[in-house]
Amino acid sequence: METTHVFIVDTTTFKLHLEYLFAGTGAKDSVIDFNASPDTKLNHTTEDNLVTMIADAQRVRAGDYVVFYVQQNLKREIYEGKFYGIFKIKDDWSFLDNNDQKQFLKSDLAKSLTFRTLIVPYEVYAKGVTEWVALDEIRNIQSPYQMLWSLIYRKLKAYRGNTMITIYESERLFKLLRDKNNRQTLSGSDFTYDLASQEIRPGTTHHNYSGRRESINILPRLDQKYDAKKAFEKHLQAYIVQNIGRNTNPSLDRCLLEGLPAEWLGNEVACGVGMQKIDVMLSLLKGKTRIVAPIELKAVEASPNNVIQIQRYVDWLEQYYLPNRISDIKPMLVTKKPRKRNPNDAKLFDSFRDFNQRNRTCFPLKYVEYELRDGQFEFAEKPYELEISSGSHRQDWMAL
Repeated sequence: METTHVFIVDTTTFKLHLEYLFAGTGAKDSVIDFNASPDTKLNHTTEDNLVTMIADAQRVRAGDYVVFYVQQNLKREIYEGKFYGIFKIKDDWSFLDNNDQKQFLKSDLAKSLTFRTLIVPYEVYAKGVTEWVALDEIRNIQSPYQMLWSLIYRKLKAYRGNTMITIYESERLFKLLRDKNNRQTLSGSDFTYDLASQEIRPGTTHHNYSGRRESINILPRLDQKYDAKKAFEKHLQAYIVQNIGRNTNPSLDRCLLEGLPAEWLGNEVACGVGMQKIDVMLSLLKGKTRIVAPIELKAVEASPNNVIQIQRYVDWLEQYYLPNRISDIKPMLVTKKPRKRNPNDAKLFDSFRDFNQRNRTCFPLKYVEYELRDGQFEFAEKPYELEISSGSHRQDWMAL
């Protein structure tokens, strides 16, 4: 894939990220007690916050890009936040190093970074690009859709230590880094951060990353919440982001990927200053055609109201995404399979048909249901009949 992940760091953590070649996000004072376990003693809010971090961590794939954003810190004389890079993800999985006394580099970091991934140098530039140049400077911007909205939205909300940006946003940010440094990269494989110059420098000492690398398994907790009929939408998102395209759940890949390679993967993709978020979004390749798939997830059965959110996603993509990266839009709705068919299915399917009629330039809405079967989540497309009338001619066909 070609997803770029922006990690938010300070001057202390950035130096250690460079020296030990890893990136990570933290869980403050929380200890994960539900990894590979169905139970937890954490309260609902804390658990959901950690699951969101898990989803962000499990989004990464080997070969993805990494950029660091060093936050403003007046006490350390960092008057402007800056973006630095470019690195790549080394391995296909992020890992857990839990928040305890054994956590690698915890005292040096002066904080807990619970979810981590190893990185390797790609094009490493000494100088960073200021936040002003990347997000506010509009001298070479012809239209608002060209701005780095993923990072602007993140700044407005002021949260999330690992934010993905789109491919076209990555291309713009990478160009800014290359231009700032006259395309001169640093050589070698060891790096550090010099606070006085606020630049990345070649390192004089090689450091080995030797911390714990525990795998992350959200499935037992997701199963338990599903059986208990408790809210699990964030857990489902983390499960899908972690497993899609990895051949660990064939039904998931079959329904969402349809045999196509994915070039980009995002979760909780911000699509408006009102903080609307697309639960999962994919960019798929079909020959020379790109297909962008906004996916709405529900921990309950489908409702006609679901199309209201999906419509907002489509409207945003048409105005902000497609002008930058020409693609076909294929919206998807993924919901819990009902125990028995609902008499209101006709009303539900009518809402899907109305949506399709309003969005003729998109693929028809794809409707997917899931259920828990033998400890595994099974996904299946639920076809619905579309009726298209043209004079006296009528054609019935199934949704793609």
